[in-house]
Amino acid sequence: MRDWRAIVGKNVRKFRTQKRMTQEELAFAAKIDLTYVGGIERGKRNPSLLVMVRIAEALSVPLNRLVSE
Repeated sequence: MRDWRAIVGKNVRKFRTQKRMTQEELAFAAKIDLTYVGGIERGKRNPSLLVMVRIAEALSVPLNRLVSE
């Protein structure tokens, strides 16, 4: 069984670092808490679809890229 939290977290971190954004900048742009971003990136949090959409928009990537293996 795939660990989707880890996959999403890895992709969020990859796209965030590619854009040279800090976790704080991403949290502000996506209107979510800074500690929540860290939890998502570590694969410890299970973001809702709405949160994933806000993150994708803040990173300017299509939503499906966040769940791509």
